[in-house]
Amino acid sequence: MGLLDGKNALIFGVANDHSIAWGIAKAFHEQGARVGFSSIESLIERRVRPLAEQIGSTFVVPCDVRDDGQVRAVFDRWGADVGRLDILVHALAFADRADLDGLFVDTSRGGFAIALDVSVYSLVALAREARPHLAPGSSILTLSYYGAEKVVAHYNVMGVAKAALEASVRYLAADLGPEGVRVNAISAGPIRTVAAHGIAGFKQMYGTFRDVAPLRSNITIEAVGGTAVWLASDLSGQVTGETVHVDGGFSIMGVPNPDAAG
Repeated sequence: MGLLDGKNALIFGVANDHSIAWGIAKAFHEQGARVGFSSIESLIERRVRPLAEQIGSTFVVPCDVRDDGQVRAVFDRWGADVGRLDILVHALAFADRADLDGLFVDTSRGGFAIALDVSVYSLVALAREARPHLAPGSSILTLSYYGAEKVVAHYNVMGVAKAALEASVRYLAADLGPEGVRVNAISAGPIRTVAAHGIAGFKQMYGTFRDVAPLRSNITIEAVGGTAVWLASDLSGQVTGETVHVDGGFSIMGVPNPDAAG
């Protein structure tokens, strides 16, 4: 028996087979969950549906999460086609490339607004529309990064967005906890995703990460998927409002010393 046998999961944000969201989807499927997908329309036929077919998923619905009507339509469709929702995964983030270069102080007003809308408010919107379908014991998960806690070069407005996302996790956990719904975040170390490669200096950061992290290894989408299974399962039934680091211990280091590799 799988840890997620009989559970229904809906995942927003798969972009391709390197996505953290895809690692989570595979792990859910392997543990017995029925998995559905939603992503931006331009990716549906070219990227998302072929991946969904690999795990036997037939629920693949486009959505622009900046449009409340489209968000509502996804959950209306879910309710009609599937019914109960046990696991909701929010793997969505966006910032204009121009606002990830240079200095944070130069972030444009429009760039700040779109980063917070897509990366943070979308979690609130998804949780609100999912609420009628969530039963006691359900789990909502989102993805964060260490740049929410400390300054990371070239992360800029996305670091501020991730900090707001983690705060939103806590407030949503307080709101939905009385209904038996848990809300948590996973803060993963650097992974070679499409989004990550949009950050200047990512290649260098990725290259030195394993020399600094205590476990001396890079992070994989499978590692994040395993933690997501735990957070979505009954094994974490009393865990909510938390940000769980899947970073090989990188975030515990005060002054990383790559020369201390053992």
